[in-house]
Amino acid sequence: MEQPAFGTYLKQQREHKQWSINQLAEVAGISNSQISRIENGLRGVPKPSTLRKIADALGVSYTEMMKNAGYWGDDDSVEQHSHESYRSNVPEWATSKDRRDFKKMLEEDGELMFDGIPLDEEDRQRIKDVLTGLFWEAKQMNKHKSKSPPTGSDQE
Repeated sequence: MEQPAFGTYLKQQREHKQWSINQLAEVAGISNSQISRIENGLRGVPKPSTLRKIADALGVSYTEMMKNAGYWGDDDSVEQHSHESYRSNVPEWATSKDRRDFKKMLEEDGELMFDGIPLDEEDRQRIKDVLTGLFWEAKQMNKHKSKSPPTGSDQE
């Protein structure tokens, strides 16, 4: 199986740092099997929150990591990405209500601050990327919980 471009990119970045898969996994806080599957083309491109962990661990620019993963093009501005991120990161199982809830969450952000200092657009986008991953994980977990039959009852 041919390695996809992102798997090759990730392997090059890891090898440039002279790290094993296990070393990257430990520092990034993700499984070594996940990294191996990405590098070998057995798994697709990870979600933005996972890319953030990998970029931080390797000391690589998050923007470059996102570009190489195909989330952003070379000419994409952060503002364009915000709207495209909403559409491109919606899982197939999401209902129209789920998509509406997600869009509302992204659009209702006020000024984000850290220690009383407003965050710049890039930092706000990083926060949105992490929230995107967390939002869809929580939605999926809630859907799985609601599909299990109620305990102590024969009714569905």
